[in-house]
This record gives sequence, structure tokens and C-alpha cells, in this order.
Amino acid sequence: MSAASVFPQLEALLPHVQKPIQYVGGELNSTVKDWDSCDVRWTLMYPDAYEVGLPNQGVMILYEVLNEREGVLAERTYSVWPDLEELMREHNVPQFTVDSHRPVGAFDVFGLSFSTELGYTNMLTALDLAGIPLESEDRTVDHPIVVAGGHAAFNPEPIADFIDCAVIGDGEQAVLEITEIIRAWKAEGRPGGRDEVLFRLSKTGGVYVPRFYDVEYLPDGRIGRVVPNRSGVPWRVSKHTVMDLDEWPYPKQPLVPLAETVHERMSVEIFRGCTRGCRFCQAGMITRPVRERSITGIGEMVDKGLKATGFEEVGLLSLSSADHSEIGDIAKGLADRYTDDKIGLSLPSTRVDAFNVDLANELTRNGRRSGLTFAPEGGSERMRKVINKMVSEEDLIRTVATAYGNGWRQVKLYFMCGLPTETDEDVLQIGDMAVNVIAKGREVSGQNDIRCTVSIGGFVPKPHTPFQWAPQLSAEDTDARLKKLRDKIRGDKKYGRSIGFRYHDGKPGIVEGLLSRGDRRVGSVIRAVYESGGRFDGWREHFSYDLWMNCAEKTLPEFGVDVAWYTTRERTYEEVLPWDHLDSGLDKDWLWEDWQDALDETEVEDCRWTPCFDCGVCPQLDLDIQIGPTGKKLLPLSVVNK
Repeated sequence: MSAASVFPQLEALLPHVQKPIQYVGGELNSTVKDWDSCDVRWTLMYPDAYEVGLPNQGVMILYEVLNEREGVLAERTYSVWPDLEELMREHNVPQFTVDSHRPVGAFDVFGLSFSTELGYTNMLTALDLAGIPLESEDRTVDHPIVVAGGHAAFNPEPIADFIDCAVIGDGEQAVLEITEIIRAWKAEGRPGGRDEVLFRLSKTGGVYVPRFYDVEYLPDGRIGRVVPNRSGVPWRVSKHTVMDLDEWPYPKQPLVPLAETVHERMSVEIFRGCTRGCRFCQAGMITRPVRERSITGIGEMVDKGLKATGFEEVGLLSLSSADHSEIGDIAKGLADRYTDDKIGLSLPSTRVDAFNVDLANELTRNGRRSGLTFAPEGGSERMRKVINKMVSEEDLIRTVATAYGNGWRQVKLYFMCGLPTETDEDVLQIGDMAVNVIAKGREVSGQNDIRCTVSIGGFVPKPHTPFQWAPQLSAEDTDARLKKLRDKIRGDKKYGRSIGFRYHDGKPGIVEGLLSRGDRRVGSVIRAVYESGGRFDGWREHFSYDLWMNCAEKTLPEFGVDVAWYTTRERTYEEVLPWDHLDSGLDKDWLWEDWQDALDETEVEDCRWTPCFDCGVCPQLDLDIQIGPTGKKLLPLSVVNK
């Protein structure tokens, strides 16, 4: 395929679509390298709209890691909205990169990062628009190698027919390894074609190539076993783990979007991994062990990033940012350093037991004081034991009392509905908690303008977690439970008006559940939905539950399974799970024991501060968990004065 820019054809279409600016490229800190001087060329995609995809840290990091290498280029592509898709099909304009508007089909590698399974139909749209056959087996040596990564790639089986390979875990070193293998294969004249380069990738033990594995099924629909179908292919594929984050201080030059995006700030990942052990949390389980970025490393990244972008807010990212062993010093150091510049700091939601007013005050010193977000997750004390969220209602009330007493007026509480063993009563206790929060806020502040927003998401069991065996609550039962809670809150004459209530209905969760714990047979559903017009399933206005259910009813019966078989069915210990041959580092027996502990309502401490629980990750990686503090200062620099 020609690598010439398609911008002349695209430009003529842009006046006829919404938000044309998102397709133009040329963002501050974007990179365009000379095509002919590079021998391995990547296009990277976050399969969603530009406004969601551009701020994605994973793609931004890999884009920079690859472009720093001699002879390697990386460009970005995002999902086009249906209005432009229609025009591109009409005028034969292929899927393009935003950096130099080259056709995606002209690149060597097409890497997609999936943080959620709801991007699968967007992947098929992009493949089709790029002129790449949807099924891996139909591609030739001249098509890009399609690589999946991101959290959803820890179970890539539902998209096994559409991808050539998957990488699980951290991508920084993995993409460079893949690049060198492809470079050598190309330099040798591409011997053995596509099959050979995929075999070379597979032999590393860190790249999963679905075509080299056969899945055998039992008469009742369960998986019998997953076996390599050629010698030299590993029985299990391992995850990649970057151990020293200070060696990978990316992004150094964060992209500054042209169009409005969901996050208008510069973000720095302050640590990776989490050992809190929340049983529902896939991100926490699959990113173990904890690896902290040093306080000096964080300071340098913030300094360089702000100079490179001009942003006025810094997001300190991780799964539980207040757990960084030097978070107080980091927040104070940054607030001191940027006092005159009025640079705001933000943390994602704060754990109830990690919150303190000093930290909160440092975070809001230079920026606006917005609401605080806490995530108790479970409405009752019992539920919080089941999910291992070791936070009591007293902890929460004490924390919000401190916040309201120090001038905050608004608190947002995040919960889940449909957790294992949950009853209506457990969910109704969310309403009681919200009332207690408002009452305490009025008491300590002496004000009546106190607000509490309750936000509820549906629980979806995920692979590589103790809840991977759990039954999912049906959409109907989820909706009925949430209706009872809504009626309870609205019926409270004294406090109801002060409580905001936001929730998602149960339907998207069922589709996400089908995709997250699905196997290769679910690929037929994804393809049918795509061919029936399914796009942007993560967007409420584009998602169609009926379309997914109709397609599932048409395609799954031939395999003797249905949607309920994948979602609301409980699994047993003996069952081979679709992702068992993909090694997240966690011992399956340890996960099962933790599932039994959940059913017994037994809590397990954070292993960062207690003896090891043998989850399996550390011995496998030959390491110890990293704990600060280092005693160093943020940056050996004085306060910045203009």
C-alpha cells in the first residue's frame, strides 16, 4: 500500500463532519519522522474518539518510546465518528494517522491499547477502513501485524480471530523487543512470511499469538484445554513488568491536544501496581507488584512536562495515589515550587483511610477547591469485607467530617452494585451512608448547603481476580435494586434534596461481562454486532443492548452456549478459564483461596506492610516490593520565582 498522505482527499470531507479539528493533527509535541529513513513503522491506536484517546497515557508513552529510537517511527490513529466513517467509505479514504495522514495499512505494526472491552467493535471498524482483513488468517505478508495491549488484553480470547498477537503487562520494553524482531526479519527479506515473524515473536514467551494455540471444548461447552499446535511455542505466556520506573520517565513531552479532550492536564504516573487487594479490581491484581517512582523522578517529570506543554494542572496518577510512601512530601514540594505559577494538583479518587487534610490542602493550594471523591465501593460493612475494602463507616464519617469542617462543601461517593453475595439490604445501606454524611457535614460546618453525590456502577467480574469465578448480577436485577435505592433517597424529605444520585443501568455491564470473560466463540458476536452497525459501545448514546443480545442469540446457539452462560453463571475450581494460559504472575490457587475468603467475609491485609501472602508475583519476578521513603527532596531547586 502507498504511504502517501491522504490529507488532500480527507480535507475535502472535513467541512461536512462534526469537530473536524480532531482529524487534523499537528499537536504540540507530536512527532513526524521521515518515512524512508525508518525500517520499522508503527501506528498506535486507542480505539475511541480523539477526545478520549489522545490523553491516554499508555499510547502517549509508547509513541514517545518508539519515536526516540533510530530508524523507528510511530504515528497515532483514533476512531472516526460515524459521520466521517460514512464519507470515508463513500470516497475511498482509508483509516489514517493524525500525524502525517498516512494510511494505517501501510505500516508494519498496528498496535491497539484496550483499557476496556467495549472498544472491540471500533477496532473492527478501523481494520476495515484500513483495508486490513478482519480475520488474522486472511492477512498476507503485506498487511500490518495487529497487536493488542492494555488491561483488556489479559483476556484477548474474544478477539483472538481479529488480532495477530497480544502483549500482556507493561509495554515500554515489549514494543522495543517486538520492533527488533520485526527489524531483523525484514532485513533478512521477510523469510517464511507472516507466519515466521509471528513464530519468532511467540518464541520469546512474552507475546501471545492465538493462531499457535488450539482450544478444545467439553460437551457441556466448557474449555477442555488450550494447547500449542506447534513445537517451540510456550505453554504459557508471561506478562511484561517494568521494574524501575525512573528509567522510563515518559512521557517527557506530553501531547497537547488541539480539540477539547476529557483531561486537560499534564499527568505523571507516580507509581504502578497496588497491593490493597480489593477483590473486584483487575487493575490492582494484574499490575502487581508496587513500583514507586522516586520523589526526584516525579519532580523532574513535572518540571519538564510543564515546560513542554504549558498546562496549568498536574494529575498525579496511579491506582491509589495517596498510597505513595512520600505523597505528603510530593504534594507539598510541588505546591511550594509552583505557588507563583498557580499550577493546580489533582489526585484521582482518594481512599478514605489515606485522606488527610494536610494533603488535601496542599493539592488545592494553587488550584480551585473542587469536590472530594471517595470510593467505599460497598454500601454495607459486610459487603466491604467481601470485597476486601477495609474501610468502616466510622472511617468514612470521620474523613468527611474533617473535609466539611475544613471548608469543603461537596463529596462524591462511588459504589458498585451487583457484587458477589450482595442483597437488596446491602445496597439500601448506601442511602443510609449518604444521609449520615450529609447530617455530619451540616453538623460540623453549621451550613445547610452540603452536597453528597452517590455514583454507582454495575460490577463486572474480571479475569485474573478472585471474582473471576463469580456469577454476575443480571441487568434486570441490577436495575430493580438501583430503583429501590433511588426511591429510598428521593423519599427522604430531610436529606434527599442534598443527595445527588447517578447510576448506570445494568445493560452495558452485561455486554462488558460477556466480553471480559468470553472465549473465542464470542468473536462471532463481536463481528455480527460490528456488521450490524455497532460502534462506540462505551458511549451511552451509541450503545445498543438489543443489538448485542440479538447478535448473541443468532451466533452463540451453534456452540451450545448463550449470554447467561458467560455472565450470570458461577464457575467452579476445576474449570479451565479462557485466560489460564496467560500468566499474570498471580497463582491461580491463591486467587481461589481469596475467593473463598470473600465468601467467608474474611479480610486480607495489604502485603506491602505485612508478611507476604504468596500471591505468586514477587518470587516469579525475583524481587521485593518497593517501599520508600528515600529521604530525598522533590527537586534540588528553590521555589520558582518569575
